[in-house]
Amino acid sequence: MNYGGYICVKCGDLLDVVLDLDEVEVRDWRVFNDRARGVWRYRELIPVDYSRRVTLSEGGTPLIECNRLSKWVGLKRLYIKFEGANPTGSFKDRGMTVAITKALELNVKGVICASTGNTAASLAAYSARAGLPCITVIPEGAALGKVFQAIAHGAAIVRIRGGFDQALRFVFSKAEELGYYILNSVNAWRLEGQKTLGYEIAEEIKNEYSIFIPVGNCGNIAAVWKGLTELKNLDLIKDAPRMIGVQAEGSSPFAKMIKENSEDLQPIDNPETIASAIRIGRPVNWKKALRAVRESKGGAVIVSDKEILEAQTTIARLEGLGVEPASAASIAGAKKAVEEGEVDPDETVVCICTGHLLKDPNPELFRPKALIEIRPEDEKLQELTKIVSNLTIQATD
Repeated sequence: MNYGGYICVKCGDLLDVVLDLDEVEVRDWRVFNDRARGVWRYRELIPVDYSRRVTLSEGGTPLIECNRLSKWVGLKRLYIKFEGANPTGSFKDRGMTVAITKALELNVKGVICASTGNTAASLAAYSARAGLPCITVIPEGAALGKVFQAIAHGAAIVRIRGGFDQALRFVFSKAEELGYYILNSVNAWRLEGQKTLGYEIAEEIKNEYSIFIPVGNCGNIAAVWKGLTELKNLDLIKDAPRMIGVQAEGSSPFAKMIKENSEDLQPIDNPETIASAIRIGRPVNWKKALRAVRESKGGAVIVSDKEILEAQTTIARLEGLGVEPASAASIAGAKKAVEEGEVDPDETVVCICTGHLLKDPNPELFRPKALIEIRPEDEKLQELTKIVSNLTIQATD
């Protein structure tokens, strides 16, 4: 049972969706002007049946200029593309709206995925919206907030011993037997939704810029580059930005390959990082991601868990934006790239923050600036007054 397939029978690589741009009736940005922001704003560039779309109004996420954070990073201008504003709190919703729509076109029996958490949450929500049975296979240590979402939306949960790579192998071994459609990023239709991230950034920023993006399974960096390449080939943009992938030290097979200028990825059997969403040692989309980096003259950055957590705290306290650890990797990567001279401080940078803070709610990651315990009847609040005074002074420094 193939359902459109995932892998080329000739070369063994993942399939891709290729638009016939000569048939696309988009010649300038004005085509989209009178439409609501979101994934389906770009319907001419998404080759599925628009009339059957399964949507929760995903996409159209804010692009936020971060003046205080830019100084901390060392840049003149820094933007965050905040994907935590999607319906289930992550960028996965962009891919799922398109992939679930395609699943309905294919009249599949049900859908299945392996997930560290965000894909499971998104698939569960969109399959519920579409009325499709859903199975999510999660590894040990998946973030509780994400698993809770999948449970809430009615997915069947299978927890497997091991990490994401073991979960994905299990999905591949069972999907055909079950007759279920795999909706991991091996599915090219997922990337057709995720490429709209690139469309949205390009529509808002007209000057030159670079994109920093967290990399786990390598699907998102490949998808964003696909979208930008399509815009360039349609003459909607002049130059596409550099794509810079960011990985955590304990889970960085792709970044190491880029830094070593290698043609082959060396998988990591037991990846480790606090950033659970990018804790993947065998990224299946690495070849597509390699093309994205090479064609864009981009690069890769490796950051420590300490640098990720410092960035996560700083984003929250300087800009009021709550992002999960994997999201903060993009900011940590931009800071490191500036420090190491790989990015000019005068350059404009867009950091994609892929998921919301509440996706991975670990209270151990944050410490309060002040923890004050008082009795309700206590009339002497000198300690509180002193602390508040100090906080006010810090805020104005």
